Amino acid sequence: MKRTNHLSQQQQLTKHEKERLFALTLFERRARAKGFKRVAGIDEAGRGPLAGPVVAALALIPEGLYFDGINDSKLLTVKKRRSLFDILRDHPLVEWSYSVVDVAIIDEINILQATRLAMKRAVEQLIVAPDYLLIDALCIDLTIDQEKIIHGDQLSQSIAAASILAKEVRDELMREYHTLYPEYGFDAHKGYGTERHLEALAKYGPTPVHRRTFAPVEAVYREGEKISL
Repeated sequence: MKRTNHLSQQQQLTKHEKERLFALTLFERRARAKGFKRVAGIDEAGRGPLAGPVVAALALIPEGLYFDGINDSKLLTVKKRRSLFDILRDHPLVEWSYSVVDVAIIDEINILQATRLAMKRAVEQLIVAPDYLLIDALCIDLTIDQEKIIHGDQLSQSIAAASILAKEVRDELMREYHTLYPEYGFDAHKGYGTERHLEALAKYGPTPVHRRTFAPVEAVYREGEKISL
């Protein structure tokens, strides 16, 4: 039944949307034309926030399978992003995985290296390895053939899918942190440096899920305002 519903969705795509999605699979089609069979997209969520982990996700979508409205997660409404997350997660033909790298590792090796580590781990968690990787703006330490695509989440369906999966996984983690530290508003800003977040940081000090090496948090630590656990 689930598969029939997904096939029905494919048939209901408008001509304009089919053309947009065909263009959005250009990098995937190029890779397959070179002989690669398992082409996956990778993206991350959470490089910029002052708190919480960085999450990387991988999506491997079979050739010819399109998802209505898919785009960079940052360009989608919350409702549309959640809907696409559910569709991608439950689709019987989509393979996906994710990895979470926590604040301790981010502070130890820096956010760029932590992001690469999360991406590498996401690849390693897939049961059958991809043979080609499309990665948003980065390369990672793997022997698998890969392509770095600037703004890849807006140019590749696979990377866009990964961006949605990573964003939704991370947002759920931040909502869980909100239950532990409700005064910070993690459920709303997800750890980014909003005015509300900075005010709470100044008033209450950093939590254990804040990134000590990020400037606003580091400044509070220097002033000795770390909250007690």
